[in-house]
Amino acid sequence: MSLSTSRIRDFSDLDLDFIKHPVTKDVNKKTGPDAVARAIRNLILTNYYDRPFRPSIGSNAQRLLFENINPLTSNLLEQSIAQTIENFEPRARLIGVKVIAVPDKNGYAAKIAFYVNNRPEPLGVTVFLERIR
Repeated sequence: MSLSTSRIRDFSDLDLDFIKHPVTKDVNKKTGPDAVARAIRNLILTNYYDRPFRPSIGSNAQRLLFENINPLTSNLLEQSIAQTIENFEPRARLIGVKVIAVPDKNGYAAKIAFYVNNRPEPLGVTVFLERIR
């Protein structure tokens, strides 16, 4: 094992789809960049006060989804998502966030580009944001 590969940490997280492993019958794990991408998706979809004892975690993007679909709302969503990732996901370095309005589906497509720490290749996540209530 070389020195450069020994420094790379592999991140892991639970697969929140709760698909069981075919052999162990336990819940699958997300590892590496997939775990970080899933954590970013979860942070964006989390509202303030959703997590017990940690009320400030989340993007609170849901509150903006009830505004009119326009470029100003897209810009506010971009800022909210970028701030959330920079504040609460230390495993990722944000490249950029682009939020595109999809008026036909009454929502927004958020495209997030980032680097996972200790990984050279950039990754991307697309999350569709829509009103729930």
